[in-house]
Parts: sequence; structure tokens; C-alpha cells
Amino acid sequence: MERPDRMILPPNIFAHNRGVVTAQYAVMPPDGILASRLPGFVDTTVRIQTAPPMGARFAQILLELAPDGGTTATRDDGLQHLFYLLSGAVEIEIDGEAHRLSPHGYAYVPAGTSYALQASEESRLIWIKKPYEAIDLPVPAPIVGHRDKIERQRPHTEGRYWQYLLPADDLAFDMNVNILGFLPGNYFPYVETHIMEHGLYMLEGQGLYLLGGDWHEVQPDDFIWMGPYCPQHFYCTGWSEAAYLLYKDVNRDVRFE
Repeated sequence: MERPDRMILPPNIFAHNRGVVTAQYAVMPPDGILASRLPGFVDTTVRIQTAPPMGARFAQILLELAPDGGTTATRDDGLQHLFYLLSGAVEIEIDGEAHRLSPHGYAYVPAGTSYALQASEESRLIWIKKPYEAIDLPVPAPIVGHRDKIERQRPHTEGRYWQYLLPADDLAFDMNVNILGFLPGNYFPYVETHIMEHGLYMLEGQGLYLLGGDWHEVQPDDFIWMGPYCPQHFYCTGWSEAAYLLYKDVNRDVRFE
């Protein structure tokens, strides 16, 4: 007869995790983000990483698509969207034009533009969306690209690079999405404290992230939300390069709400 105590977890394991949610930031390991579904999608598991209830002014979602999974019809909700493919193969239709995304391919869908998604194999897709803050410039045009075709820029120091998925110098955009990479042992030269909020998805490698006054170990598939003025710093640990996908809001004046 099997002893009941064999089913009990040993000490110091039960309910321990790296997940943290505060008013200034959140660290979200993937195993703690529960699966959900959304109307308008079929054969698609939805994992919402951040959204306004957390304090964010944008939403970031991980879509896990089965073969032939995706949207059930063309969508246009008035928001702007950026899709980044982590794995698999997805066809995205933007304003009636089809584009095929391979791993690390991405697509920007401007506000007021229709889109549809369909996976041809099991796929994982990052979905960032937010309202567009219009100014006296035309709404940006759609963009489709791939990480491998973007220059690695080093505007500050050696050992770190930036890849700009959206034009960094175009004021029509009210958000940036970049990839930041670090060689082992590299780090930011100072602790940043700024008005911009961030959504960060770890693509590869590992490191230590200072958030507020606490250090957190991060690894692939972790998500971090950083609110405005959250002190932040990254140090690349481990034996390989680390890189993460980073959202931030830019190019708009202070709002009084």
C-alpha cells in the first residue's frame, strides 16, 4: 500500500516562485501565467502578461497557436498592434495583404488597420497593443520585418547592442519596440529612472534585473512590466549572450488626467 506522505512536497518547495507584483513593477515567470481564451480566436491559448488592471497603459499577451489556429475573421479594434513571432510559422494579413512570419519575424499594424492571423504549425506569438495617441502627423504605415535583417547598433558602449524594430526617430510613432542584447558580464552604466513604462520579454540568456530596490534573476520566457519612474538596471550573467524584447511609450507630451 502506498504511503500518503509520498505525495507531500518536501520542505521549501511548496508555493515558492520568482513571481512578484508591486505597484511599480512585476516579474512574471511563464509557469504562473494561467491559460485563457478570447472571443474571435480559434485553437489559440492566451496568456495575458500585462494589462491596465496591473497599472500598464498597454497590453502584452502571449498567443500559443495550434496548426490552423488564429483569428476567426478579420479584426479592426481601432488599436495599434505589434506581433513578434517566437517560434513556428504564422501568416498575418494586414489591410488585405498577406505576409508570412518565421521565427523572430514581426509585424506592426497601425491603428485603424485590419488584420488576421493564422498559424501553419504550432507557434508562439507575442502580441503588444495599445491605443494610438494621434498628433499632427499621418498615422504610421504597416511594417513587416525580421530580427536578422536589423542592424545591431551600439550607441553607447561596446558589449551591448540595440535593434530598433520601429523607427526610433519618427515622431508619428508613440511607442518603440526594440531588442537589447548584452555580452556576458555587461550591464547598463547607470540605474535608469524615467517616465517611460516598459514591457520586457526575455528572449535568450539570463541576468539580474534591479527593479525598485530589489534584484531579480531572469531567464528566457520571463516577462517584466516596469511602470513610470521605476528604478531599473540589468546585468548579464551566465555564459552566453542575453537579449530581450522591450516595449516603451515615447514621443508624446505629459498627460494630465
